[in-house]
Amino acid sequence: MTETPIILSRGIFDLLKDHLRRRKLSKYNEDKLELELRSAEQVLRKAIPAGTVTVDTKVTVKEVSTGSIHVHHLVAPAKAKRKHNTISILSPIGVAMLGYQEGAEIQWEMPEGLKVYRIEKVEPFDQTA
Repeated sequence: MTETPIILSRGIFDLLKDHLRRRKLSKYNEDKLELELRSAEQVLRKAIPAGTVTVDTKVTVKEVSTGSIHVHHLVAPAKAKRKHNTISILSPIGVAMLGYQEGAEIQWEMPEGLKVYRIEKVEPFDQTA
């Protein structure tokens, strides 16, 4: 879908590598993530450009086939709480979007099948607010 390399902090890059090693993804997603990580740009967290999906971001995505809009508050795995309406960056949609920027279209295998999403908006998310 989007050919631009993903941009990740070194910590998130290492977390995704570890996630791959644990074999928690479908074969399709595993292959896709391995390919993305090979060409990923690793930067310091403070150097991640605005509009890039990372930890502590609020992401608005559109499911291309249905047009439905979803808003996800991505946080570190230990901070994800359903009652706070937050999800882990290691959730299926979190892993799919990490490192992509606004306007990117991503294809990822979800529990209900292959989906295509467009990242409509990325903004900082402060859990303490």
